[in-house]
Amino acid sequence: MATTTLEDQLVADFYDYETLLSDEERKLLLKARSFMRDEVKPLVNENWAAGTFPKELIAKFRASGLAGLPYEGYGEHRAATSHLLTGMMAMEMSRTDASVATFFGVHNGLAMYSIYSGGSQEQRDRWLPEMAAMDKIGAFAMTEPLGGSDVAGGMRTTAEKDGDSWILNGAKRWIGNATFADYVVVWARDVDDNNVKGFVVEKGTPGFSPVKIENKIAFRIVENAEITLTDVRVPEANRLQGIDSFRDVAEILRATRGGVAWQALGVMIGAYELALDYAKERKQFGRPIARFQLVQDLLVKSLGNITASWGMLVQLARLQDAGIFKDEHSSLAKAFVTSRMREVVAWGREIFGGNGIVLDHDIARFFADAEAIYSFEGTREMNTLIVGKAITGQSAFV
Repeated sequence: MATTTLEDQLVADFYDYETLLSDEERKLLLKARSFMRDEVKPLVNENWAAGTFPKELIAKFRASGLAGLPYEGYGEHRAATSHLLTGMMAMEMSRTDASVATFFGVHNGLAMYSIYSGGSQEQRDRWLPEMAAMDKIGAFAMTEPLGGSDVAGGMRTTAEKDGDSWILNGAKRWIGNATFADYVVVWARDVDDNNVKGFVVEKGTPGFSPVKIENKIAFRIVENAEITLTDVRVPEANRLQGIDSFRDVAEILRATRGGVAWQALGVMIGAYELALDYAKERKQFGRPIARFQLVQDLLVKSLGNITASWGMLVQLARLQDAGIFKDEHSSLAKAFVTSRMREVVAWGREIFGGNGIVLDHDIARFFADAEAIYSFEGTREMNTLIVGKAITGQSAFV
């Protein structure tokens, strides 16, 4: 069991969950904590306000060696790490900024995991070393302009075999990193067998056109794009060889959905820390507002949500490490933790009063970004129906 000093311990870790990490894992978590504090936080508010992604962060991430942790044989650490560590890493990044955490999660999670789990050994060796070193950046293109929760049976982007290549046509929307990514994992429906397949489209491929989505009120640092695919020719060598249907894609989403729940926990922790510090400093009626009973009530309810969510995610990580976790496990975590997150960021903003609606105090950013996390990787409603089917044996899907 790793030791935790008072200086290192998060005030939100009321039940000492971080002590469940090994000493080596805790060193990596603290490395991420200092990286986010020293390299990322100073850049956040300016870029969030402007709606820009600070591309200098890519070089900083490259130097940090934080990418590739979950993938045995790739990345600086080479050996696969526990799901508890990778979950807490996602939590730690979101504790500082959910947008930057999403940039990293799309690259290190969705894109790399798609290749790692769905690619052949040759494809892993071709793409993952550069991605683990962050010499190449990845993106994941599934959501479409006219589709969302119906993606399994309603994917409109098509793939048609043409000799030793595939021709992709269609559109994708909300694709993080796509405006500058080197490798974009595009999901398309094979017109011959009607099954969903995955393709790695390389930057600069003719017919692949990403356009940045503007005017967002959340995740303003993330460069989400709408992508148009017009007769995009992709070689068979770039088709993920282990993906033959949406059932295979669901295996990827099951894992990444749990990561989003960890991200929601990080947002809760960041908002709680801000509200707690502010309550201790802000004075009304001649005393800190932290002495008011109603303020303490909001803080304690926030801490309760954090502690309960953290406990759920610890057990989810154990199920993942044991290889026995199911769709309903990650769906319950995503639905529950993101709902609790919504409460915590609202209570935090409430403690700030009028100061809670300006970017200067950070809490407004957490409040806004929570809305994106609440919606992506399956809405609360869809994840609820997945769990409902598991516990009743009856499908309520339309």
